[in-house]
Formats: sequence, C-alpha cells, structure tokens
Amino acid sequence: MSQNTAHGPITHKDIFQKCREFTDPDKVKALGVYPYFRPIEGTAGNQVIVGGRRKIMIGSNNYLGLANDERVIDAAQAALRKYGSGCTGSRFLNGTLDIHGQLEEALAQFLEREACLVFSTGFFANEGALVTLCEEGDFILCDRENHASIVDGCRASRAKTVPFAHNSAESLRRRLKRLPPEGGKLVVMDGVFSMSGDIIDLPAMKAVADEYGAKLYVDEAHSLGVVGPKGKGTVHQFGLNDSVDLVMGTFSKSLGSQGGFIAGPRPIIEYLKHKCRCFIFTASLAPAISGGVLKALELMQEETWRIDALWKNTHRMHEGFRSIGFNIGTTQTPIVPLLIGSEMKAFVFSQKLFDAGIFTTPAIFPAVRYGEAIVRTSYMATHTEDELSYVLETCERVGKELGIFEDAAYTGESKRRNSGYDLNLSDQEGPSDIREPAGTGSDESAVCAPVSG
Repeated sequence: MSQNTAHGPITHKDIFQKCREFTDPDKVKALGVYPYFRPIEGTAGNQVIVGGRRKIMIGSNNYLGLANDERVIDAAQAALRKYGSGCTGSRFLNGTLDIHGQLEEALAQFLEREACLVFSTGFFANEGALVTLCEEGDFILCDRENHASIVDGCRASRAKTVPFAHNSAESLRRRLKRLPPEGGKLVVMDGVFSMSGDIIDLPAMKAVADEYGAKLYVDEAHSLGVVGPKGKGTVHQFGLNDSVDLVMGTFSKSLGSQGGFIAGPRPIIEYLKHKCRCFIFTASLAPAISGGVLKALELMQEETWRIDALWKNTHRMHEGFRSIGFNIGTTQTPIVPLLIGSEMKAFVFSQKLFDAGIFTTPAIFPAVRYGEAIVRTSYMATHTEDELSYVLETCERVGKELGIFEDAAYTGESKRRNSGYDLNLSDQEGPSDIREPAGTGSDESAVCAPVSG
C-alpha cells in the first residue's frame, strides 16, 4: 500500500505479507509427506486411530500410560459431574475450587516442598514464573536447549538472558564470572531435555551456582514420573531437593492430562499467587483435569511397576536402535531421537512409518540444529514387546531404504546453511553450526534458541 505526499509516495509495510510468503508447509503437503496436525480419531491402548486405521503411538509423552487409564477417566468424570465443565473465572476471583487446593497440597507433599501453585498450562507456569520473579538488573542463565516456554519467559522478562552451552557447567561458570555481583541471578534448566532426552548434570550446575550466589530453577516436565524415587524428578534423583530453589512440572506427560505447576518455598509461591499475570488473568484449571491428575498422581506412586516397565522398554529401544546403526545422541531417557539429517528425509521417513502403522513426527530447525533433523520417538511403560519389535524392524527397513546412514549428518562430509525446508532428497550437504553440540562452542549470543516439545 502506498500514499502520495508532497515529498513523493510512501510505501507502508504490510504486516501480513510474511504470512502470504510462507509456503514451505504447502510444498511438503504437495509431496504427500506433511507430518504435522494429523487428526487422531480415538485411542486404543498404546495405539491411536487415524483415518480409521490403528497406528502404534511412539510420539507421545504419556510415559506411564495413565492418560487412558479407566480409573483416571472415572475420576475426571466424577469431578466433571460435581463441579461442571469449567470454573468460568480465574483462581484470583471466583475460580478456586477445593479440588485445586487438594491437588496443590498433594503435589507439594509428593515433591517434599512447602507449597505449590497450579497453572492452566505448563507453558504459563514457566513463562509466568520467570516474568514475575526476574526484574530489571537481574540475570537469567539459560541452557541453550531449554524448552520454548522457558525461552519465551526469558524474552518477556525484564531481566537479561545469558545463555550457556548445553549441559556445560564450565560454560555456566564462564558466564557467571562476568556478571556483576549486585545483580540477581537465576539458573534455569530442564531436568530432562525434550529433544535430546539427556539429563541435566545437576550436581555440577549446583556447585557453580553456589560459587556465584545464583538461585536454581529446574523444569521437571519430562522427568516427573520418569526419574528419581517414585518418579519425583531429577532433583530427587541427585539428592538435591533441599538445594534447588524452585521446580516446575507439567501434567501433560506422565500424569496424562494438561496443566502445570511451580513448587518451592511458601513465600515465593504466595508472591506468584498474587503477582503472576499468567496465573491471575486466565481461567483456572478445569475440574475434570484436576480430578484426573489427582488420581494419576496417586496411581503413579502406588503402581511402581509402571516406572520399572518404562525403563525396561527404554533400555531395549536404546540398545535396539544403536545396534541397527541409528545415532540416538546423548539420550538417557524414554525420549529417543533418531538422527536423520536431511529435513526431507525426515519427512519421508515419518511418512513411511505412518504408512506402516507407526505414528511419530520429525523435529527440524530450530528445534534441532539445521541439517540434523530427527524423528523424535518416545516410549511408554505399556508398550508391548511385539509393538517394540515391530518399531525396530520397521525403522531399520525404512532407514536402509532411504540411505539414512549415508546422510551427511552421519558422514560429516560437508556443510550447508539454513534456507528453509530441505526439499531435495539427493542433497548430501552436512549440518551448519547454527546450534552448538552439547558442551561445546560459543556461548556469547544474547538469547537462547527456542526448543519445542
């Protein structure tokens, strides 16, 4: 759009032009390998129904299989009948139910924390806590592979974000060493990282944080129900619960629902309760969710066989994929990323798995380094031996068909730069250095790269 003035025409920017020019998804759809937003019509145990056909689900974070447990569903239905479908208001005003308090007390007791505050989403928990607690003049030390909700919380906060190399205590030390002592410092990290599946080196991070007077905040979204005694998370796994200031968690993984929480000292939780905009100005958690999560938390503690079965399946898939030749990186958990390399190969690989009855999705830049696309798989306590065998056999067959193990991401023959989706299967250029590998590379940039999951 232009406007004529005495000095000539003025062209006004069209803020939506970038949307019209964004055609990458359409190109992938035209090739018949678009892997996202597949509508699931129903679930049947470890399988989902898509297009009327069953698919083995290996892309879910339902680690303990509780999302489909009839007892959890019954508890959700009971809460729905008692309280209705929603609270129609925020917790701060008319939306606090007694069941919200029961859930917060149960979580605080389970995690051995003074208090807990429940949010309507895990994203809100991270973003809201970081924005509320960190002020101008403060510093947030952020692992480069932290979840997008942490990254967005850092960006929205008035504090300065200082990234450090993934899972590197030495990088954290270098960054803290250069910061002024008068500024508040908060070190934020995932307990289990959602793309790589590795576990934070918490003892080393704690030692460095103590050296420079920094506080610790651990996101236990993918570690709750997975690591630690009875699934209490990484801070309990390392025996550092009394040394970590705040823990965050979600209900959308092991607890099979939706929502999130912050747990820690009562004064901090009370401050968030009265100051956090992501908590105050949004509707409270639906009653059915609260009831279902309460039951799932109970079952997680009582039925310890679930975590045992989860780790049995995890070890099997680690060993199976490595023996085939897949690079699964540094994973230590049920999150098992299969390195593919080319974005297009990742799309085709996922489509071939889907056609063979396996549901999973690829992750591409910026969730991972450009040229190192992965297919992110994750496993559940309830997966059967036959299902896992079929997954391994199918992945091996498709990997060989597509020449995955000859991709530049495996051979490291050359490099390429980010230019959108790689739609050329014959492209054998290697990864760029846009994302640094774990524990290496520069840590000088101003903000963290966003990570999904």
